[in-house]
Amino acid sequence: MGTTTADLTLTDGRTLRVHDSGAEGFPVIWHHGTPQSGRLLGPVAEAATARGFRVVSYGRPGYGGSTPNPGRTVGSAADDVRQLADALGLSRFATMGASSGGTHALACAAAMPDRVTAVVGLGAVAPFSEEYDWYAGMADDSSLRAAREGRDIRLKHGESHEFDESSFIAADWAALSGPWSALGRDAGSAGDVTAEAEDDLALTTPWGVDLAAVKAPVLLAHGAADRVIPVSHSHWLLKTLPNATLWLHPKDGHISVLNALPTAFDWLRNLPASRL
Repeated sequence: MGTTTADLTLTDGRTLRVHDSGAEGFPVIWHHGTPQSGRLLGPVAEAATARGFRVVSYGRPGYGGSTPNPGRTVGSAADDVRQLADALGLSRFATMGASSGGTHALACAAAMPDRVTAVVGLGAVAPFSEEYDWYAGMADDSSLRAAREGRDIRLKHGESHEFDESSFIAADWAALSGPWSALGRDAGSAGDVTAEAEDDLALTTPWGVDLAAVKAPVLLAHGAADRVIPVSHSHWLLKTLPNATLWLHPKDGHISVLNALPTAFDWLRNLPASRL
């Protein structure tokens, strides 16, 4: 069975566009980064299917056909995912995501500890904190700093902001020209100034969930050379989450760390049967 796409009507009337690999196996809900459409990327589906997992992805509000939800928090993704899982008959599932997607995957685990069996976050963003320099190591922190100044300032910033190519190291560019070329194409076509702003506003304000509530095992993978989301974010998450492991990739950046995805699926497959 090939990947299917369908629109789910949520209880508040919004539409959530959902993509399903249709494969047999334990379900994994994939959360995309910023900006992406939520379409199920080939490398994600292939790694999941080869290891016996069914993977489902969706567009966050404002992306890829999903209705915007102004003022959304990171934690509000959990209610969308709960309704998605109910519609598909998924009583228990793992969550995975890259960059801001890893952040939303963690929030779902915090909000649904009885349903989320495990979490994988690759280059995930930690909650905004003044315990350490949250911005240190970012090649371009202007969008996130603008978000801290409020919605209007972040929206204005997005009208003229251009991607800083120094945010990616050579390994990132190699990944985008090779195995992760689909991600680059998807991000290029998914750009929505307002949706990106909503992501940044959610990342830099309280999530609305408590990470101490995450009971599931968590795998964090982070490139030590990441110039988009510095590895200090995963170190903070490692310290804060009750049951987390960090895989540090010394020579990887924000994109090339995604090459660890097949091994991350192996980690998920090798968890005790009670977790699946």
